[in-house]
Amino acid sequence: MVCGTMESFPHPLISVVVPVYGCESCLTELCSRIKTTIDQIPANYEIILVNDASPDEAWNTIKKLSKQDDRIRGIDLARNFGQHHAITAGLDVTSGDWIVVMDCDLQDQPEEISTLYEKALHGYEVVFGNRAERQDSWLKKKSSQLFYRVYDFFTGHSSDHTIANFSISSRKVVEGFRRMQEQNRFFPLFIQWMGYKTAAVPVEHNARKEGKTSYNLKKLVTLATDAIIAQSNKPLRLSIQFGFLISSVSFLYGMYLFARYFFLSEPVHGWTSVMVSIYFIGGLIFFNFGVLGLYIGKIFNETKARPLYLIRETTEDLYDTSKRS
Repeated sequence: MVCGTMESFPHPLISVVVPVYGCESCLTELCSRIKTTIDQIPANYEIILVNDASPDEAWNTIKKLSKQDDRIRGIDLARNFGQHHAITAGLDVTSGDWIVVMDCDLQDQPEEISTLYEKALHGYEVVFGNRAERQDSWLKKKSSQLFYRVYDFFTGHSSDHTIANFSISSRKVVEGFRRMQEQNRFFPLFIQWMGYKTAAVPVEHNARKEGKTSYNLKKLVTLATDAIIAQSNKPLRLSIQFGFLISSVSFLYGMYLFARYFFLSEPVHGWTSVMVSIYFIGGLIFFNFGVLGLYIGKIFNETKARPLYLIRETTEDLYDTSKRS
């Protein structure tokens, strides 16, 4: 019996999903480098560029690239739904055996796709790129570290702040991700939650070539809040514990005043302390109501069951129109 060579097996299909926002001038180079890298693996490929209402001419560039190579597919979302919803839109139309998710700004190096793929062939279902040497500003790196520390505290997870979206996943993993229909989405955390056999490999991370990140401090705080509320109810438990602590301290202090008045015949003074206590307790109550309100608001959003994204058009629609005419 003679075993077949690698060439006797069909090449795998690798789908590359790229959410696009604010990096129109990078797209041509990005696609060229992706094609060169995957051809060398070797493998078949499809590139899915999801335009998340980019303020530049990204959609026109995507259409041009798709006309030049029908393995490049474009999705134009109706409005800006956010990076992780755009990733979801791309994953929903993939057909590959392996699916790569990467950013469009060329900080993720397309050449590292082969590194991720080679590691996956060693029996892993998910492989993330580990950006040990991040080429970002000091503020962005520190804010990312703070984000994951706070997230880990509230969820009990152990996250790596050097890992982001850049990854390769098997078809089984992506099918599992597609079943998760929560409105609050965070791609790498969802993938890690699923529990498939995961690895991380060091990858080169370059400085951003164009524009600036859309994740300012306000958006990072919002993302952190949404991620924590979506993954954990620990804030509610902490508010209960803190309320119990305040009640216990108040009870003990009341017993102390009771003893002073009846056993030591000392009158109780302290109008100021009473007012401060009232305002303090009132602030805690409003804070707890706010935490509870966040959870109720997220429940409300989920019960509306709105679609995760809406598509204005795709490059396939353009091809169909040209055929009909």
